[in-house]
Amino acid sequence: MPNYNTNNTKLESLVSLAKRRGFIFQSSEIYGGLASTWDYGPIGVELKRNVKEQWWKSFVTNREDIVGIDASILMHPSVWEASGHLNNFSDPLVECKKCKKRFREDMIESNSCPECNGELGESRQFNLMFKTFMGPIENESSIVYMRPETAQAMFVNFDNVQTTTRKKIPFGIAQIGKSFRNEITPGNFTYRTREFEQMEMEYFCAPQNDEKWYKYWIEFSLNWFISRGIRKDKLRIRKHTNNEIPHYSKGSSDIEFKFPWGWGELETISNRTDYDLKAHSKKSGKDLTYFDQINNERFFPYVIEPAMGADRSTLAFLSDAYDEENHKKEKRTVLRFHPEIAPITVAVLPLSRNEKLIPMSKKIYESLLGKFNVEYDDSQSIGRRYRRQDEIGTPLCITIDFETIEKDNSITIRNRDNMEQIRISTDNLLKGINDQLESIKNSYI
Repeated sequence: MPNYNTNNTKLESLVSLAKRRGFIFQSSEIYGGLASTWDYGPIGVELKRNVKEQWWKSFVTNREDIVGIDASILMHPSVWEASGHLNNFSDPLVECKKCKKRFREDMIESNSCPECNGELGESRQFNLMFKTFMGPIENESSIVYMRPETAQAMFVNFDNVQTTTRKKIPFGIAQIGKSFRNEITPGNFTYRTREFEQMEMEYFCAPQNDEKWYKYWIEFSLNWFISRGIRKDKLRIRKHTNNEIPHYSKGSSDIEFKFPWGWGELETISNRTDYDLKAHSKKSGKDLTYFDQINNERFFPYVIEPAMGADRSTLAFLSDAYDEENHKKEKRTVLRFHPEIAPITVAVLPLSRNEKLIPMSKKIYESLLGKFNVEYDDSQSIGRRYRRQDEIGTPLCITIDFETIEKDNSITIRNRDNMEQIRISTDNLLKGINDQLESIKNSYI
């Protein structure tokens, strides 16, 4: 692991950096913003895209037993009846009699209002699903819901996917997509929002093998975070207690990360048994069993579900990477992203805007386009540009100086983590970059 100087990042520091460097902006900011909605800026969108791509590679592309789908957000209302969301997908809501603010009952520590200390009213269940209407007429027959999870699309498409891919159990269906929950108390930056992106996978297996695969996917998911650079001591596995296990689950465990405010869920791995396939089969009349040709039997597969939040994971990578250190009597802020997660991999920085340096700098920049996520920057002093790249987590900076042009046709490669610089010939540029990136990757092992 790289050497860290900061273990307890403040949320205020993350929010400030995110705005200043183009990671995350308040949505609709010029109109005062909209509560719990956020926009990813030019740097943030690259970070989140890398998180999603690394997940897809690990859970789909690099495996032969998992395929992907991309289903619609709006689904037939019967889907949510069968899944139990219309009846069970709710949180306990209490309202303060004095200030009229509302809170989740299970997230407040006293019997009085956390805002004004007023008396709280009786608890009632609040359904978290967003309701809308399809078509020009707004009545009961046109009600549809914004999906609260991507999982149900994979269950209702089980037969389609299994038939067209000819997959044998065990196999999985994965999806990345937006979900919507009308949270009572969103907060902690992008951690709990009403619109968010999920990375979910449903792994269908024989009922007698459910515990084996449940344990496997917990371990696989934990190692996924560690192998992408999150420190082990910032992660833990927490098994759900009996009173918090979802209605569809035989057992669930969270992979939690230590955020600035404390431990919080990144991913939940659940043993959903055959609950969903049975429910949809009964509601729709469609046979969603699996026929095992070897044993000549038909059964409902059990399902193990690793469900990860893309936004929460992105926030965890941002939080874990944040570091501050003293360098030459100044504070240096640096994001120590794993190279596969870093928004920008290589920055090309001419020493100055001198007309002698620009052509060679542009040539090097253009030669790297398509090979790495690369950024060109020639504004302000070279020191300020180094600091900017440190603050967005760029692993390597390439500097073109007058010696490059007038003497040896060599450039300088600067390492983000230790700030060491090496000089190599432009003829060996690609090899030099790849060697340096590999060295940084190996520091996380």
